[in-house]
Amino acid sequence: MTQLILFNVMNGLIIGAFYALMAIGLSLIMSLSDVINFAHGGFLAVGAYLAYTMTPYIGFWGGLIVAPLLTAVLGLIVEKFLISRVYGRDPLYSLLLTFGLAFIFEDGTRYIWGAQSLPYQVPGWLMSPLSSSLFFLTGYRVFMIFLIVVVVGGLFFIMTRTRLGLRIRAGTLDLETVSVLGVNVRVLRNLNFGIGIYLAGLAGVLAAGQLGLQPTIGASLIMPSFVAIIIGGLGSLTGTLLGGLLIGVASGVTAVFLPSATEAVMYVMMAAVLLIRPQGLLGEEGRF
Repeated sequence: MTQLILFNVMNGLIIGAFYALMAIGLSLIMSLSDVINFAHGGFLAVGAYLAYTMTPYIGFWGGLIVAPLLTAVLGLIVEKFLISRVYGRDPLYSLLLTFGLAFIFEDGTRYIWGAQSLPYQVPGWLMSPLSSSLFFLTGYRVFMIFLIVVVVGGLFFIMTRTRLGLRIRAGTLDLETVSVLGVNVRVLRNLNFGIGIYLAGLAGVLAAGQLGLQPTIGASLIMPSFVAIIIGGLGSLTGTLLGGLLIGVASGVTAVFLPSATEAVMYVMMAAVLLIRPQGLLGEEGRF
């Protein structure tokens, strides 16, 4: 029983890390641009399929580096020519636009790469268990956790120690004042959107190695990512990270005792947080 619980906790931690990486990107975009980006899962799928396509030519490590960057470039283009046109309008416009983009991405990946599941090749030595007793603890899982920690740590450094990060943080509080002070808000929003999409692309590449490739890979992760933001608190990157890990581990533990409720438990947690602390666990306005 102990090994079973540890196995499911590890699985939950891995899935929770995907949720957190997705949710942090979503939170960045929502906080600065007031856009509920339902296409975020579509960008994740694009990143995964780009890595799959490039891996035979540049290897696993090349795909891991290049695919998220190309996904971020695609995000910059989409933001410049589509998303930016709905800024300042009723939020329903951005919601419908990104909802439509999500279907376009999903059908596009299905048309180009097919509807069937595809295996994503990870170096064999990374897939080996680290010990015979903890057979579920592979090098790839440890590597994923390590990389996500490094990337999130780098993001926190950018947000707290660089001029771009400070401008983004200020923009989430008062974008009009930031504009008056001479900051190009259009460029700021574009770069912020690109950072959020980069995180989605990276999550896609990592998830492909763990979950396999299918056109709906992004759709299966998008709603839990929104739940992570609500539980952690919009505007708090620390809270969003915590929210993603919490729902992942909670789902993993629930799978041991009540497998049919593995998805429902995260929504129960969300409802409880909304009732007790509507702003989320760490959701103080403007906090990063």
